[in-house]
Amino acid sequence: MDFQFLYILITGILIGGVAGYLGTLTISKRMALSIDPLGHLALPGVALGLLYGLDISLCAFLFIILGMILIWYFEIKTKLPTETLTAIVFTLGVAITFLFFPLDHDELEQAFIGDISKVNFSDVLFTLFLSLLLFFIVKKIYQKIILINISEDLAKIEKINIKKYNFLYLLSIAIIVALGTKIVGGLLSAALVAIPAATSRNLSKNLSQFSFLSVLFGILSTLIGIFLFKITGIQAGPLIILSSVFFFFISLFKLN
Repeated sequence: MDFQFLYILITGILIGGVAGYLGTLTISKRMALSIDPLGHLALPGVALGLLYGLDISLCAFLFIILGMILIWYFEIKTKLPTETLTAIVFTLGVAITFLFFPLDHDELEQAFIGDISKVNFSDVLFTLFLSLLLFFIVKKIYQKIILINISEDLAKIEKINIKKYNFLYLLSIAIIVALGTKIVGGLLSAALVAIPAATSRNLSKNLSQFSFLSVLFGILSTLIGIFLFKITGIQAGPLIILSSVFFFFISLFKLN
C-alpha cells in the first residue's frame, strides 16, 4: 500500500473540509479578498522552513499569527478598515521574504504553490490536531460571528465580546492559511477558503446547507486535485484550485 499517497489524501481531506467550513464565515463577513494578502504573510515562514529544514506549516503559522495580532491591534488603535491594515502588513511580509530569505527557483515554487508530495506521517498528525482545533473554534464562534456581521449593536446588547470573537476568527484564518501552505502554497490559500463557500452559496437554501455543501466542495476539490496530481505529476496546488473553480462554474447553472 502506498502510505505516502494515503498521507497526502488524509491531509488534503482535513484541510479542504475545514477550509470550506471556515469559508462560510469569511463570505458572511465579506472578507474573502482579505485572505489573499494574509496568505502572503505565510511566505516568510515558508521561506524560513525551507532554508532550515523546519516544518513549513508551523513556521508559516508563527508569521501569520504575528501579522494577525498586528492587524487586530492596529484595527483597535486606528479604526482603519481591516482590508487596509491587511494590505500594509502583508506587504511587510513579502518584503521580508525577499530581503532576508533569498530562495532558488524550486524553493520559490514550493513557497508560492505548495508541494503536497512531501507530506509525511508527522505532517498528518500535525494537520489532524490543527484541523480538529480549528473545527471546534469555528463551531464555537459561528453563531456569534454571524450575529456580529448582522449588527454589532445587537451583538453588544447580547453582551457578546466583539473584540474577542473577531480575534478568534482571525486566529482561525491564521491556522487555515498556515495549513493551506502545505498543499496549495501561500499564493493560493485564499482560493482554498473562498471558492468552495462561494459555490455552496450559489446552491444552498439555508445556513445548514451552506455549511455542509461548503465542506463537501472543499473536500471534493482537494481530492480531485490530488488524484490529478497522482496521474499527471503536475503540482497539486493549482489542480486543487482549478477543480474548485470548476465546481463554482457548474453551480452558476443553478442560478439560471
